[in-house]
Amino acid sequence: MAKEKILSEIKEAEGNARKMVENGAKSKQDRINSARAEAREIMKQAEADAHRSAQNAIKSAEETISSEKQEIIKAGLAEAEATKVKASSNVDNAVNMLLTEFERAVHA
Repeated sequence: MAKEKILSEIKEAEGNARKMVENGAKSKQDRINSARAEAREIMKQAEADAHRSAQNAIKSAEETISSEKQEIIKAGLAEAEATKVKASSNVDNAVNMLLTEFERAVHA
């Protein structure tokens, strides 16, 4: 009987060992699946963060460009106004010079 008991205990130990191995394999697969799901979520979040960052950078660049554009337009308008004022002041001189030349040509 001792032999049967020993064989029974060996079978029980083998069964327990098999269950432990199965549980370990299942636990390993569960951890792998969990890690993969977590990695997918991290990648998804990183992509969303990158997209949001890119959108913010684009918005900032557009605002800067718009601001610079307005400054260039403002400077151009100021320069055009200055040229207009200068040209207006030269009109009287040009008319006087043309009249003088015309009178000179008539008297000659």
